[in-house]
Amino acid sequence: MSASVLSSGGGAVVDALVAHGVDTVFGIPGTHNLAIYAALEASSIKHVTPRHEQGAGYAADGYARLSGRPGVVVTTTGPAILNASAAAAQAYSDSVPVLFIAPGMPSDHPSGYNGLLHEVRSQIDAMSAVVAHAQRVTSVAEIPHAVAQCFAAMTTGRPRPAYLEIPLDLLEAQAEVVAEAPVVVPSIVPAESVVAAAAEVIASAQRPLIVAGGGASRATAEVLAFAEKFDAPVVTTANGKAVVREDHPLALGAGVPLEVTLDLVRDCDVVVAVGTELAPADWWWGPMPATRLVRIDIDPLAVATNAIPEVAVVGDAAAVLADLTERLAPVTGRADSGADRAAAWRPRLIEDARTIGAAYVGLAESLAEVLDDDAVIVADQTMSCYYGLMGNLPRYAPRSFMYPSGLGTLGYSLPAGIGAMVSTPGRQVVAVIGDGGVMFSLPELATAAQAGIALPVVVVDNGGYGEIRNEMVDRDETPIAVDLPTPDFAGVARALGCHGVDAASYAEVGPAVREAFAADRPTLIYVREPAV
Repeated sequence: MSASVLSSGGGAVVDALVAHGVDTVFGIPGTHNLAIYAALEASSIKHVTPRHEQGAGYAADGYARLSGRPGVVVTTTGPAILNASAAAAQAYSDSVPVLFIAPGMPSDHPSGYNGLLHEVRSQIDAMSAVVAHAQRVTSVAEIPHAVAQCFAAMTTGRPRPAYLEIPLDLLEAQAEVVAEAPVVVPSIVPAESVVAAAAEVIASAQRPLIVAGGGASRATAEVLAFAEKFDAPVVTTANGKAVVREDHPLALGAGVPLEVTLDLVRDCDVVVAVGTELAPADWWWGPMPATRLVRIDIDPLAVATNAIPEVAVVGDAAAVLADLTERLAPVTGRADSGADRAAAWRPRLIEDARTIGAAYVGLAESLAEVLDDDAVIVADQTMSCYYGLMGNLPRYAPRSFMYPSGLGTLGYSLPAGIGAMVSTPGRQVVAVIGDGGVMFSLPELATAAQAGIALPVVVVDNGGYGEIRNEMVDRDETPIAVDLPTPDFAGVARALGCHGVDAASYAEVGPAVREAFAADRPTLIYVREPAV
C-alpha cells in the first residue's frame, strides 16, 4: 500500500498525471490554475502553450489520435474551459481520449451567482454535455483517485473525452495524499455463441465486403489477416482510411462517402462492419443499403445504431477479428475472388472521387510525390480535404488521415497538426486547411513557431466559405456572408515567426512541402483553388 505524502491540490494533479504516463500537457495558465502550473514546472511533463484554449483541445486531440495515448488539456475557469468545449465535443464525436482539467468555483462557493471572477452558473453541467465522463472532486485527497477514474473511463471500451473539475481553493490547499496506480483495463470479450453466429454468417458469403471505421485503426494487422482469409474487399470511412494500405489488392480506399459505394453494397450479400457507427456523416448519399450485416464494435450502444445487424459482436476489434480469422475455413467455390471484385469496383470509386474532387486532384498528386508512406495528413473540415484528399490521396498507414468527422469543426487541422508532431517527432505531418477555417486558429502558427516544429500548413483558398456558398446556390438563393477577402497569409505567417510561401499552382505545393519538412520552423504554403 502506498504511503501518504503532503501535497497541494495542484501537485496532486500533476503527480497523478505523471503516474499515468502523461508526458505532454496543452494549456494556458490563468489566475485560478497557477498551483497546477507550479507543479508542472517542477515535473517531467512537457508543456505546450497554444494561443487559445480551443487550440489546446485540438492539439491534444491530434496528440491522442496519432500516439494512441490520451491527450491532456489544462485550462483555467469559466471562459477558458468553455473555449475548449468545442474541442471536447469534437473528441467525443470521433472517439478520441482527451482529458480536460479545469478549476471550478470554490468548494464553499454560494449556491447562487455572486460574480466571482470567471464564474459560470454550472461549469460541470456545461462540460458534462460534451464529454463522456465528468466529475468534480470534493477534497485534495480525492484527486489521485479522480484522475485514475478519468483515465479508466477514457480507455475502457469506446475511447472518449473526460472532464475533471477541481474547486480552485483545493488546488492551493495542502493535504495528505495517497498515490493511485492506473487501472488495468480489461479486454471486452464477446460470448462464444455470438462469435460462432457471426462466423456462420461470414462463412456463407459469396460476395462479401468489409467496411472499416476509425475503431478499426488500432487493429490493422487483424483487419488485414481477416480480409485476406475472408477474401473480401475493404472500404473505409474517413477516419478508417488506410486501415488497409490503399495499394493492397483488396483495398478500395476511403470510399464510404461516395455515391457509387451504395451500389457496391447492393452488390454484396454479406457486409462486415468493424469499428464504425455507419453514421450519416460518413454515408453522404443516404444510409447503407440493407444487406446481411455483421457488426463488430466496442460500444454496445453503437453496435445497432443506424443499421440493425443480423449479428452484433460487442468486443475489441483486434481480438474479435483474430478469433473469426482462426475460425474461418479457406474460401472455396466463389465465382470471383476478392481481389478481382476489388479490381472491378476500384475504377468506379476512383472516377467518383476524381469527379467530386476535380478541383483538388492536382493538389493530391503534388502531395503524393513528396510524402513518405507513413506521412500524416491532418485535414480540416474543408472542401480540399473531404472532396479532394480523402478520396484522391492514397495513404498507407493507419491514422495517417486525421479528419474532424461527425461534429465537423473548422480550424482543427493547424493545432491538431501541432499535437500530432509533438506526439511523434520525426514523422512527416502536413496540415491542410481552407482560407475560412484557418482564420479560426491562425494564432496557433505562433504556437508552432515557439515549439520549433517543421510543420507544413497548406492553406487552400476558395474565397471564403465555399461549401456554404455552393449550398446557397443550390437552393437558388443569392450567396450572402460567405465571400471573404484574402489577407496576405504568407506575410501573416512570417509575422508570427514562421516561413511563408505563395504557391502559384498546386504543382508548386509538393516541392514547397518537401522544403518545409527540412525547415527550422513551420511553413505556411498558400495556394488559390483553380477554376475547374
